[in-house]
Amino acid sequence: MKHLLGNVALCATLLGAVPVGAHSAKQSDPVKALHGGQSLTAGPYHLELVAKDGELLLYVTDHSNKAIPTEGAKAKATIQHGYEKANIQVELEPSGDNRLKGTGEFTISPDTGIIVFLRLPEQEAYAARFTPLNTKGGAAQADEHHHKPRH
Repeated sequence: MKHLLGNVALCATLLGAVPVGAHSAKQSDPVKALHGGQSLTAGPYHLELVAKDGELLLYVTDHSNKAIPTEGAKAKATIQHGYEKANIQVELEPSGDNRLKGTGEFTISPDTGIIVFLRLPEQEAYAARFTPLNTKGGAAQADEHHHKPRH
């Protein structure tokens, strides 16, 4: 029950995310996705999540679409399917120049929401909420609040 309440509080916090100051004028505009996923702004980064059944790929670039190295990065994804099913946690590990990858036993459906927490070495942590099957950009949110990853 504690985990359920914690997840509900986390979701409420992220769903009420504040706009990111660096791009406040463009916050509601979708960010161009370069790899066929859903892309949004989170602090100084553009994050693109490519989600398919059993696999997540997260690409990290700056606002000019220049690759940001992910070596030493820590990231975790929480996959949510509506309110009735248990959340699934997936660790994302560096996998290439500006990419992190995670795998697990999960499926992506229209009601799937994925919250990603990312912390690059010696940088602040950022969180973003993706809705992979809604790539129009309207439902994705970024959170500039700083989170300390629990690894």
